[in-house]
Amino acid sequence: MLISAILASRRPPGSLFRFVCAACFVAGLLAARPAAGAGLPPEFTPGELWLDTGGHPINAHGGGLLYQAGVYYWYGEFKTGRTYLPDCNKSWGGTRVDTVGVSCYSSTNLLNWKNEGIVLPAVPGDPQHDLFPGKVLERPKVLYNRTTQQFVMWMHVDTTDYAAARCGVAVSPRPAGPYKYLGSFRPNADAWPEDATAADKTPAAKNCLARDFHSGQMARDLTVFQDDDGQAYLFYSSEENPTMHVTLLTEDYLHATGKYRRIFQGRSMEAPAVFKHAGRYYLIASGCTAWAPNAARSAVADHPLGPWTELGNPCLGADSDKTFHSQSTFVLPIAGRPGAFIFMADRWNQWNLPDSRYLWLPLEFSAAGHPRLSWRDHWPLSALPGS
Repeated sequence: MLISAILASRRPPGSLFRFVCAACFVAGLLAARPAAGAGLPPEFTPGELWLDTGGHPINAHGGGLLYQAGVYYWYGEFKTGRTYLPDCNKSWGGTRVDTVGVSCYSSTNLLNWKNEGIVLPAVPGDPQHDLFPGKVLERPKVLYNRTTQQFVMWMHVDTTDYAAARCGVAVSPRPAGPYKYLGSFRPNADAWPEDATAADKTPAAKNCLARDFHSGQMARDLTVFQDDDGQAYLFYSSEENPTMHVTLLTEDYLHATGKYRRIFQGRSMEAPAVFKHAGRYYLIASGCTAWAPNAARSAVADHPLGPWTELGNPCLGADSDKTFHSQSTFVLPIAGRPGAFIFMADRWNQWNLPDSRYLWLPLEFSAAGHPRLSWRDHWPLSALPGS
């Protein structure tokens, strides 16, 4: 009422009055928009603190997403407690926190996330168990198997010194768990890759492939990918990290089939994220520089098993040589919007790992079909194709 009286007493003539009213309306909308850091986010703000619907920082590092029945589920490493540097990792700065388990969050809009709790907890009291707090659990990813109607979680499990290099598998009848841990293994024991040469099969001092033939191949940073035909594939850093492997999974997604290939030989790549666009397969990964960021790599193939062709760094602009101070973890296709993808990455805080942040950016494609990433301080979902 007071505002109406003031406007009436000072009303400018004609179009000027309409301009003043419109300006007041726009100012009101801007004032109604939540300020940065206040309440739930109206848009993505890469690298900033991201709160869940309960007002707590989202804790799902090295994660991956699953879309199921209209809901997105975000799984990741739950990091809390003191960050410390074990003696066995001092040569490369491998800080860590004790393992707590795999967290899960749910959302229908990708901005506001409800904490579903720890869906795969650590197992204290048993130092021999893969999920003992003093051991390693990294990069959990979940697929839904339509045949078995099971949600299957894959993760990298390891000893503190990263010597075990194994895959862990867990299952649940529900996306938000709880998940039952089935155990761990090194994939493809007693199987040669399809592209193995005679030299690859000859034991030698630096031939990790032949060394690990009977025990199974080393598996560290990993991801899983489900194709349109229901077949699923496991990508993992292997052979002490210089070479990546990709293997077809069994129909129930619980094991490797023994059908696999070596890709990016000698390129030392980790943190793989795999997705499909316009009938082709794409991969974004990082180099191996521990917690320090480096330039991302991208590649393309006509089949998940390859051959893969590298396309270079997908990042553009300032800090592109450090992937905007982050490391890839997943590329999310947006449901119902062909060609719309979100690149997900972690901005690691080496000496305070629980305070590591998330960096989500829209993934675009050049005219030549190469993935491209540009920095944005903030962006809405409407920036993606198909809005």
